[in-house]
Parts: sequence; C-alpha cells; structure tokens
Amino acid sequence: MTNSRTAHAAAAEAESASFMKDFLALIKIGIVNSNVITAFAGFFLAIQFAGGHFLDELDLLFYVVIGSSLIVAGSAAMNNLIDRDIDPVMSRTKSRPTVTGRFKAPTVFAMSVIFLLIGEILLFSASTTAGLWGIAGIFSYVVLYSMWSKRKHVSNTIVGSISGAIPPLIGWAAVEPALGPGAWALFLIMFAWQPPHFYAIAMRRTEEYRAAGIPMLPVVKGFARTKKSMLAWVLVLFPLPFLLPQLGWPFIVLATALNAGWLFIALKGFRAEDDIKWATSMFVYSLNYMTILFVSMIIFAVII
Repeated sequence: MTNSRTAHAAAAEAESASFMKDFLALIKIGIVNSNVITAFAGFFLAIQFAGGHFLDELDLLFYVVIGSSLIVAGSAAMNNLIDRDIDPVMSRTKSRPTVTGRFKAPTVFAMSVIFLLIGEILLFSASTTAGLWGIAGIFSYVVLYSMWSKRKHVSNTIVGSISGAIPPLIGWAAVEPALGPGAWALFLIMFAWQPPHFYAIAMRRTEEYRAAGIPMLPVVKGFARTKKSMLAWVLVLFPLPFLLPQLGWPFIVLATALNAGWLFIALKGFRAEDDIKWATSMFVYSLNYMTILFVSMIIFAVII
C-alpha cells in the first residue's frame, strides 16, 4: 500500500512538473522575463531622472511588473495559437503545447484573452498612457507581426522589433505619462538591438524557416546580405547611449565598449569559415549585451 501511494504521488508530481513546463512554454517565459526587465528599467529610470523615490512608487511597480508580464504572456500564447500550423515543421517549436495538444486551441484563446484583459486593467491603473502603450504592444505583436508580416514579408523581423521595444515605454509611462527623451532612447536601443539578435537565430534555423515558408532574411536574401544587415544595425546602436547623458560618462563608455565588442564580432562574420558557429557567437553576445547594458543603466541611475 505504501509503495502504491508513493508511486501515485511521484506520478502526480511528474504530471504537475510536465504541466508547468508546458504552461511556461506556452507563454514563452523567457520572452516574458526579458520584457519585464526592460519595462522595469524604464520605470526605474523615469523615477530616478524625475528625482523621485523608488519605495514611494511600489504600487505602480506592481501594476507595471504584473501588468506587463500578463500582456506579454497573453500575446505569446496568442502567437503560439496562430502559429500552430507551422510550428510542427521546426525542431525548436514542434514540442510546443499547442502542437502536442497539451493545450487545446479554445483553452489557449481563453487564457490569452484573460491575461490580456487583466494585464491591461493593471496598466491602466498605473496610467492611461501605460495602458495605451500596452495595447500598442499587443497590436504590434499579435496583429502586425504574427498575423500579417511574419509569413508575408522579409521585413517581418523589423516589424516584430516594434513590440519588443515598447515595454520600456510602458514602464516609463507609469511614472511620466508624457514620456521624456530617456524613454525614447530606451525604445531606440531595444528596437536596434533586436534585428541582429533575431537574424542570428534565423541563420541558425534557416532551413527550418524555409521548410515552414517563413520569409526570414537569410532565407530570402542569403547569409551575405544578412551579415551586412546585422552589421548595419550594430552600427546604429553606437550613438544611442549618448541619448542618456543623465547616466553619466561611465555608462556611455561602458555602452560604447559593448558596441565595439559586438562590432568586432560582426566584422569577423565576413571572413567566417563556419557561418552557423559565427551566428551562434553573435546570438550569445547579444544576450550578454542586453543584460549588461540594462543592469548597468539601473546601477548608474542609482550612483549618479
């Protein structure tokens, strides 16, 4: 009897773990986390630049963090629902719960709508502008990217970069609805960072995208053109730290050093013998770049 109960408990625990893994895959928890970090950065910098006190705005922080988490999670779930016909073709997406059937389409749709509605209620509780930017982010990701450009236009990555650049505006708008120059600096940094990051992924998965009929830049234009585009976007990043003079010269020097490092790797791509290996190095650097840059923004905002 004891062994039977133990086995039953172990099976229930495994089922619970499997369900949670599928749920986190459904809402794309990695994307949720990264977007919340940039939303928090916008929120924190807006307070610091305005001379406010972080501890006095904990209610707004709750609205921003939970609200932005829910709208990103809801949008990601809707994206999975939309892409369930092409995801089986790609190895990195064929195990998504919308493909395996773990989450049925009506359930995903209902969950997505609930997340989006609750998230928007929270963002509008922070400020009307934050709520409106939340709607803009949802529309740009679900409609402009997922439903329109992803399967039709080679510029789909650029279109998708709009939604990825909006979270800092949401965080900033909760504190300063008018949005100062710093908010737009964060938007531009996030917008310019995304193409080389996602082109690196596309190069590594070119044949999968080709099989799925997704017109990613490496599929349509080839690797040589993709490398040039990645280099161009890295160069666009160079002047953007100068739009945040409030963070001081140490931040600008650090950001410029990060940009120089990415430029060095981008230039190496034109002589790379293994394009996939090079694309992987670009991808890894992009992740470290964004983590270091945004963490340093918060640190320098405190010590200036």
